[in-house]
Amino acid sequence: MINIKNEILNILKNNIAIDEETILNNITEIKEKNKGDYTFPCFVLSKILKKSPNQISDELKNSIKTNEIIEKIESVNGYLNFYINKELLIKEVFNEFDKLKDKYGSSNIGEGKTILIDYSSPNIAKPFHIGHMRSTIIGGALYNLYKFLGYNVVGINHLGDYGTQFGKLIEGYKLWHDEYNIEENPIDELTKIYVRINNLCEEDEEVLERCRNNFKLLEEKDPYCVELWNKFKELSLKEFNRTYDLLGSKFDSLNGEAFYIDKMPEVIQILEKNNKLTESEGARVVDLTDAGIDTPCIIQKSNGSSIYATRDLAAILYRARTYDYYKNIYVTGSDQILHFKQVFEVAKYLDLDEKYINGLEHVPFGMVRLPEGKLSTRKGNIVKLEDLLNDSINHAKEIIKEKREELENIDEVAQKVGIGAVIFNDLYNSRIKDEVFDLKEMLNFQGETCPYIQYMYVRINSIIEKYDKKVLINEIDYSKLNDELTYNIVKLLYNFTDTIILSTKKSEPYILSRYLIDLARAYSSFYSNNKVLSDDIDERNARIYLINIVGNVLKVGMNLLGIQMPNKM
Repeated sequence: MINIKNEILNILKNNIAIDEETILNNITEIKEKNKGDYTFPCFVLSKILKKSPNQISDELKNSIKTNEIIEKIESVNGYLNFYINKELLIKEVFNEFDKLKDKYGSSNIGEGKTILIDYSSPNIAKPFHIGHMRSTIIGGALYNLYKFLGYNVVGINHLGDYGTQFGKLIEGYKLWHDEYNIEENPIDELTKIYVRINNLCEEDEEVLERCRNNFKLLEEKDPYCVELWNKFKELSLKEFNRTYDLLGSKFDSLNGEAFYIDKMPEVIQILEKNNKLTESEGARVVDLTDAGIDTPCIIQKSNGSSIYATRDLAAILYRARTYDYYKNIYVTGSDQILHFKQVFEVAKYLDLDEKYINGLEHVPFGMVRLPEGKLSTRKGNIVKLEDLLNDSINHAKEIIKEKREELENIDEVAQKVGIGAVIFNDLYNSRIKDEVFDLKEMLNFQGETCPYIQYMYVRINSIIEKYDKKVLINEIDYSKLNDELTYNIVKLLYNFTDTIILSTKKSEPYILSRYLIDLARAYSSFYSNNKVLSDDIDERNARIYLINIVGNVLKVGMNLLGIQMPNKM
């Protein structure tokens, strides 16, 4: 398919002495109606050419020739506005879809490059609560988006299966295991033990010290501690998988923190060799003041036990050697920004190739909040993600029943709508924003929501099913697609690949979410003003082919976000 920005670039670069990257970065799409399709601001040339933007745009307009793709150029207040040949663009989109079908919008720009995405990563023996939801959903969307662009993607669930919390759980289990039935209801019972032992630790320093010693024993492979740890992990994973099944989440690796325990000594050896370890209050740390980070990175605690940073550094070494990654992406909460700044700085001293250091990327996100405040496992203030997902499914079912009581497979449809609503709500705003839940708003069929897009998709399916005839590309009369509402849809369809690329470049799935809302709205406007099953057979065929592409892109786009589309609702 033609690359319009490159076509404009080729026109401009022959007329102005400026680097191609600057030209490309300044070519933008025009959103206003009847102002053209793309624009280039001549303000960026003023200093170079020592002329006013208006003068430059007028001169360029007079020297540039139109062609088959760019049919008209205007100079408007220092901007060059380009008008695209509408019929040519429609043909390009239709032919590209005819060639690629379900792969329309995909790319091979990632060929030969491996992307690691570290996401979800719940803590063993703790509830999989809605605080873990954002990492799971954002990471899953990025996984799908990168894969669609041709990258080799490895999804890593870096389980929180190690750390001082296990020392606390072991101590709590020793004290009170007879009072709790962890076999029957593992996570809830372990959570009660965890909350209780935390409260006791706050009251009694001696208990806290015993917890720390338990963790040290675990690191030293004490049989009793290891047996309990394995038990907690096995029970936790069984429960986590119920939630993952609801979300459709899959992972290529479940190597958690414990996997890197025997790999940490090498990290310490390399840092020692490079004279980067210093003593601080009995702990061993790396001073990062030269990098502008006031807080040192702790590598080893005063009692000799490890810490998150040490395990993350061991993971970077392992992943570089095992996967030869292009990017190693961590999807975690914004409260870990400092942690990853420290880890990425220390990684520079691990004698790794510079490409692996440059490939480290932290993708932070805001917190999920209840109306009354932040979640905390220690305080017992939690909402299990599985409960929330099931609640959304039940709400969706009630709404659908009111609209379509006789609908077949209502449970399946309710699950797609309910789960989709939660995912889409999470991905509809910039990830850095905090999120507060409102199920009523998320399940609104008229708002900027998942059910709205799903409903538009179902309407498209209904029309195509009613027509019951496959339209072939050679049956299209493009002169029947000459209205502005059709062209608005085609421009959006043309931008599908670029939208996916931009979503990955900025690690912002919301860019795709907003695009899908815009496409659904554009279709709604088109449908309200055009009779798809027109009496004119040529007009009918052209419009059926158009809405078929729209339906396909809505489905593929939502699938990339991790959302399934119902055929009826």
